Amino acid sequence: MIKRYIPFLAAVWIVLALNVLIILFHALVFIQVIPYSIVWGGRLNSVEDMQVFELISIGVNLLLIALVLTKAKFIFQSAPTRLITVMLSLYVGIFVLNSIGNLNAVTNLEVLIATPITVLLAVLCIRIVIE
Repeated sequence: MIKRYIPFLAAVWIVLALNVLIILFHALVFIQVIPYSIVWGGRLNSVEDMQVFELISIGVNLLLIALVLTKAKFIFQSAPTRLITVMLSLYVGIFVLNSIGNLNAVTNLEVLIATPITVLLAVLCIRIVIE
């Protein structure tokens, strides 16, 4: 049913665009243009903590971009399809858990902005997985 409403390539391009924007956002947090108090549920205690968590976030998003590009056969055409599908399925789980975490964030910004984004990413990744 989801295939009928969300074209595969539309899901791919939206996930890629969102992740580029998310990486840019986290890079701005990392270089402290955006205060780190508004990310990670408002629970980071130091610049050092923020740097570690932001690098992890950027890495996780870069991996998702690589997986989506691979699933769409834009790169690594000979990559094992089953492995890529399983890894993308794990991202669906991450986004669902992240959405739940965002709902429990200390900052309203995360609740109101990050939650819908992670829900959207979960739905789009489901669409990509079932292709």
